[in-house]
Amino acid sequence: MAEEVLECISLRVPAEVMETFEAALSSVCRAVSFYHDEDADEWDLQGVKERGEYEDDLAAALMVAEMVSGFSPEITRGLVPVGGWLARTQQAFPEQLIGARFAIRGTHIEGPELPGRITITLDAGLAFGTGEHNSTRGCLVTLEDLVKRHHPQRILDLGTGSGILAIAAAKLMHKNVLATDIDARAARVAKENAKLNGVADRIHAIQADGWSDSQITKAAPFDLVFANILARPLCAMAHHLAAHLAPGGVAILAGLLNTQVNWVVSCHRRAGLVLEKRLVDGAWSILTLRKR
Repeated sequence: MAEEVLECISLRVPAEVMETFEAALSSVCRAVSFYHDEDADEWDLQGVKERGEYEDDLAAALMVAEMVSGFSPEITRGLVPVGGWLARTQQAFPEQLIGARFAIRGTHIEGPELPGRITITLDAGLAFGTGEHNSTRGCLVTLEDLVKRHHPQRILDLGTGSGILAIAAAKLMHKNVLATDIDARAARVAKENAKLNGVADRIHAIQADGWSDSQITKAAPFDLVFANILARPLCAMAHHLAAHLAPGGVAILAGLLNTQVNWVVSCHRRAGLVLEKRLVDGAWSILTLRKR
C-alpha cells in the first residue's frame, strides 16, 4: 500500500507575527510545526492538510492574519509523505516543562523523569496535541490550577487528538476519562498514547461525532469537560455542553483566538454557563466555565 501523502503549506515570518500566522495555519491544518532561525530571528512555519481540502478556510485564515499583522509572507506548497514529515518534526520536539507539574517528552528522549513532575510521553504526530501549541499548553496549566479546588469524578476529553489532556487528567487525578474524537485515526493514536503512558486502564478512547453520539450522552453528566477544538464548533455545541454538564461542573474550552473570546463566552452564557477564568497565551485564550 502506498504511503499517505499530504499537502505541506510553508511560510517564513518575522518573530513578532509568528503566533498570528501559526494560529491561521492551526485553524485548518491537521498539524503545524515551527522552527526558529535565531540568526535572522524568523520562524519557518509548516502546516499539513489533505490535498485540495479546506482551501477556502485556509485562504480566509491567511487573509485575516495578513490584515492583523500587516505582513504578507510568500507561501509555498508541496507534497510530503506522512512518514518523512513526522520524522523531521520529531527531531525538533524537545522536552517541554509546562506549569509546575507537567513534563512532555517524545520517545526519542532518554534519561530519568524529572522529580516532582508528571511526565507524559508522546511523539509529535498528525493527531493534534503535543503541548507545543498555546492552547494545549494553556489547558494543562488550567487543569493544574483547577484541581486545587475542584475534584471531578466524570471526565470527558472532547476532540482528544493525541490524548494528551486525557492522559494528563488520568495521571494527575487518578480518574477515568472518556476521550473522543471525530477522527478515528486520532482515537487510535490516543489509545496508543494512553498505553504508552501506563494509563490504558483509565482512558476509554473512541471515535465519536460530538454530542450526537450516544456513547457520550449515556456517560453524562460530566464534572469536567475538555474541548480544545475551534471557536465555531464550540459555539455550535454550547447548549449541548451545558445540558451534559453536572451542576457545578466545569468546562475548559480552548482552540480559540483572543479575538473570538467574546463570541464564545456569549454563546455559552446564553446556555447557562458562567466564565470563571480566562488564561491568555500569546494569540490564544483558554476559558474555564462553570455550570450554575
